[in-house]
Amino acid sequence: MKHISILGSTGSIGTQTLEVIEANPGLYRVSALTAHANAPLLIAQALKFKPDMVVIGDAEKYAEVKAALSGLAIQVMAGEDALSEAAVVPQADVVLTALVGAVGLKPTIAAITAGKDIALANKETLVVAGDLITSLAGQYGVRIIPVDSEHSAIFQCLVGETENSIEKIYLTASGGPFRGKDSNFLAQIGRAEALKHPNWVMGAKITIDSASLMNKGLEVIEAKWLFDLQADQIDVIVHPQSIVHSLVQFNDGSIKAQMGLPDMKLPIHYALAYPNRISTSFKRFSFMDYPELTFAQADRKTFRNLDLAFRALQMGGNMPCIINAANEVVVNAFLSDKIGFLQMSDVIEQCMEDLEFIQDASLNNYLETDRYTRIFAGELVTKQVYQHQNIKY
Repeated sequence: MKHISILGSTGSIGTQTLEVIEANPGLYRVSALTAHANAPLLIAQALKFKPDMVVIGDAEKYAEVKAALSGLAIQVMAGEDALSEAAVVPQADVVLTALVGAVGLKPTIAAITAGKDIALANKETLVVAGDLITSLAGQYGVRIIPVDSEHSAIFQCLVGETENSIEKIYLTASGGPFRGKDSNFLAQIGRAEALKHPNWVMGAKITIDSASLMNKGLEVIEAKWLFDLQADQIDVIVHPQSIVHSLVQFNDGSIKAQMGLPDMKLPIHYALAYPNRISTSFKRFSFMDYPELTFAQADRKTFRNLDLAFRALQMGGNMPCIINAANEVVVNAFLSDKIGFLQMSDVIEQCMEDLEFIQDASLNNYLETDRYTRIFAGELVTKQVYQHQNIKY
């Protein structure tokens, strides 16, 4: 039996992870659960799975959670710092990090230094500080098993290929709801249209990232660290059917692809069970349902976020940290109807141009970069709002 701590248990990945665990009684036990603010769902999960620890990020909801779980042998904590406590619960063998954004960095570091294997669904951790995280994982002998469908696909294609050189990897993208659209179209869309992903059911932030292709850009940076690649070894291709989850091309020219229906439970199940494959009742893929699989080059000119991510990867240092923090700010602003879809890229690019670039960054540098970028991006959003309303700033 594996003991699992789930950081971000009330989000899309977290809830699906608990469904996988529930469907496999005897294989897994939940050691810790954390949520940012969804106290009712966190309470329901805790009552069902009886973890050793529960953390609610919003300290104002601590009393509600504590009262609901009183009388049970569950330690209840609150606040962002408590996430790291959940990451190092002694009983846990694997920590599944499904937090949204850079908040996942510190608890991931805590889990690694405690010798816990990481099932990684929080790509921002590697985007912000990939060099630091991979170095620590090597130092402590910890495995990082990707949960994102694309990186799980690459990971699966590489099983048994440790002695063979990767020539290139191809990350596939559905293209989101605006595949094939031009800038004139994108200038007019709002949050409702952007939240309608054609293939995947995800949280609001990652859905907007998918629509802007920033999610794919962050995955490009994540892939660099997971698989020790250079920018020119990574390409993105648009595959609307989301059946081929990604591909690896080896130095002899042969290509491996991992395929399956677009269901996040598959990579979650693989990450939890690794290195074993365990039988499931998931719906099976049929070629007859998908007689055509199509591919196209990603449009980095129209969807500028993808191009900005490649630029950040090539620069290295704290630049990926800058685009990640700026992106989190602009996505929140877009979801609040404060700025337009294309303005998100404008703000991110200006942050890249104006903020201090640090080539050899420390953990403190990353944390400070994240903090300053959020402040600066917030100021730029305010300017964009004033300009949008034709008010002189």
